Amino acid sequence: MREREDAFGRIVLDYFEGRRAHEIIERSDGFIDVSLGPKPYFDPFRRWLLVERKAMRHVRGRVLDVGLGAGRVALYLQERGHEVVGIDNSPLAVEVARRRGVEDARLLAFKDISAKLGVFDTVVMMCSNFGLFGSAIGARRMLRRLARITSPDARIVAGSRDPYATDNPDHLVYQESNRRQGRMSGQLRLRLRHGHYIGRWFDYLIVSPDEMDSLAKSGGWQVERLIEHESGDGYYVGVLGKT
Repeated sequence: MREREDAFGRIVLDYFEGRRAHEIIERSDGFIDVSLGPKPYFDPFRRWLLVERKAMRHVRGRVLDVGLGAGRVALYLQERGHEVVGIDNSPLAVEVARRRGVEDARLLAFKDISAKLGVFDTVVMMCSNFGLFGSAIGARRMLRRLARITSPDARIVAGSRDPYATDNPDHLVYQESNRRQGRMSGQLRLRLRHGHYIGRWFDYLIVSPDEMDSLAKSGGWQVERLIEHESGDGYYVGVLGKT
């Protein structure tokens, strides 16, 4: 990507180097929101959400960290003795992760993963990064690919947010529009902004637990365990195993 398109990476780098950084999220219908900011991407394990701390108990063996970001998950798992390969399509985020100590941080889009990476025992997709599957079709395709590059008893540990856990009329209208177009309710078309940096549009998929299980089964996996956020805000982590 061109430098000015790496809005996410710029946000992460600015925060890392002590500058103000705000993550502006733009949706395809014109809806604009501001995230909680980049601080959670840097939080040590003791400050993670309880649901994510519990999820780490299900990680084993060699790990693929999809959506590396600033490297918080990779760093924690390295400290626990795991061999971790972290991938992200943001050059600046990968730079930050390396500077923070991630030993194997690679500039690689999720859609480009292959057997060249080796075999993994766990795939982690924290911070709602189940969304990186993008769509139902993308989920089936990429889940099958993950099945080919993982061990027989591998797991996927993936966070998502239930799109139906909202009463925001802007979100409900968008979901209805999605359904009319034959898309899943929680399929989002987004881009990020930060100062003069404007990211490319991308699809991001948030799903209910039942939808996660249905998609998992279509790609050779199934949800074996659900770990739900104690606040009941719709965020949860699914632990997937092969069928």
